[in-house]
Amino acid sequence: MWLKLGKYNTLRNQILLVFLTVMIIVLCFVGIMTYHIVSNLLKGNAEKQIQQTAIEASGRMESLFQQIDMLTKQVATNSYVQQLLLAETKGKLASFSERQALMQVGNTFQVFSNGINAFEIYSKDFRKLTPLDGDGLFSRIDYKWIIEADRAEGKLVWIGQDPKEPEFLLAIRRVSLVDRWFSNGGYLLIQIHSKYFEFNDTGKANEYMILVDQNRHQITSNYEGDIRPIISEKTSVTPINGNDFMHVKEKSEVTGWTLHILTPVDTLMKGTPVLRTAILLSGALGFFIFLISSILLSSMITSPILKLTTTMKKAGDGELKLNPEIASTIEINELNKTYNQLVENTNHLIQVVYEKEILKGQAELKALQSQINPHFLFNTLDALYWSLDEKGEDELADSVIAMSELFRYTISRNHQDEWVMIKQELEHVEMYMQLMKMRFGDRFTWSVDIPKQFEHVKIPKLLIQPIVENAILHGVGNKAGKGYVLVSVQPSRSSGNLVISIKDNGPGMDQETIDRIMTVIDSGKVSSIKGNGMAIANVNKRLQLYYNENNLGKIVISSEVNKGTCLTFEVPINGGSS
Repeated sequence: MWLKLGKYNTLRNQILLVFLTVMIIVLCFVGIMTYHIVSNLLKGNAEKQIQQTAIEASGRMESLFQQIDMLTKQVATNSYVQQLLLAETKGKLASFSERQALMQVGNTFQVFSNGINAFEIYSKDFRKLTPLDGDGLFSRIDYKWIIEADRAEGKLVWIGQDPKEPEFLLAIRRVSLVDRWFSNGGYLLIQIHSKYFEFNDTGKANEYMILVDQNRHQITSNYEGDIRPIISEKTSVTPINGNDFMHVKEKSEVTGWTLHILTPVDTLMKGTPVLRTAILLSGALGFFIFLISSILLSSMITSPILKLTTTMKKAGDGELKLNPEIASTIEINELNKTYNQLVENTNHLIQVVYEKEILKGQAELKALQSQINPHFLFNTLDALYWSLDEKGEDELADSVIAMSELFRYTISRNHQDEWVMIKQELEHVEMYMQLMKMRFGDRFTWSVDIPKQFEHVKIPKLLIQPIVENAILHGVGNKAGKGYVLVSVQPSRSSGNLVISIKDNGPGMDQETIDRIMTVIDSGKVSSIKGNGMAIANVNKRLQLYYNENNLGKIVISSEVNKGTCLTFEVPINGGSS
């Protein structure tokens, strides 16, 4: 691309282009991020305010509902109502005058609320007692609401819209007879004005408020369309007639009703056009300032370089010559000095490169020799094994071959051998303990316990052996009498890991020694630890390095003086990546 630009392909233009590109990206990024952050902040604050409004409005609905609940409870517990329904339960039907008096009781309580249109009282066998029109309870509501009222045991049950008079709402409660162990004495049906629950003027244009009951039936709403798609919407932004509305819901724990408030997003985001304009103007001004600064800066950088380039071109026809000093910045003067040093030191550098090639060859030779040495060691041990085997020294020959395998396992540095199966690691541990058996004799025993299904789990090489070695040398070695080491691998009960434990019956440690070891281990300074804490620190550090993403805990030490020591740690049951 730059070749096609010809004379415009200069360092100055490239610097200018890079600076302007970076500036445009930064301005766009900052502008977009600022716009989105402020917009989201405005929207979040508006949503909190609307949520608070919904809580207050829902509280008002709860108060109106509780007022009706209190009045109907007073009617249901009225002494005259109780006596009349008790007589009805005993088979004595109410007379006409008694029913008139019962109606008067309802009218007395009705004046305390402008929301209640009528009280209807029914006997236990669903016969209407008041008003005196004679219709039964089944002609007013479905049987399921009677079942709900019985199940509520005297609590107010909300029904919803009156099927005969849609401009009214219905609720029912069972009248429990106080003198008859709160048994069913009848039913109180309440007819409520739907306007009783109407919202006050919200004060915001095009804002909708919808109140639905526990069955998602409308109680009141200032939205004239079908509310079902709106109340079924689960997102916080609901489209209505091509416009987006912020949708806030508030469910009452008292009534079970849900209040939906929908506010136009455009109304909430009125200030964003001004913000957008301010960001665009600020970006344009910043771009203009940066453009002027970039031109000046690129000229200051490239002008001395052009002079130096002209001088260096003259050296292309013959022997390299020293470049005269240029009065410029420190960086350009350093470049000039570097060029002069390049001319003076060319032959010297050729000699240095030649010597480096020789040193490199020697290093490669030493590397080849370091690879040969382990093979020489293994071959020598194999020769010793066959010599002992021919002489009938079977036990000593087995020890030699075990030592050979021990060295081979330890010295191998192949990257693929960094991870091994637990079975391989435990076989290496057993070979090591077999050699230690030669040192301690019958006073040393060991045991290895691992379920077969976990033998092929991958772990880092030499993760268990250092701790076993530590247990033998500092546990069994410092104990008078017989000693043992137990290596156990079991699944963890609390996580999907394997718990590896190494236990000995050595002299143990006191809590102060344990705390001191763990303090140094937690500091991560493995090189500063000596004695029986070094192997623990080494393994703990490797666990952190190999299983950093698994969030495993550190090594746990439990020990008592004269009772032995147990070290446990966890590895993932799904192994690691080699």
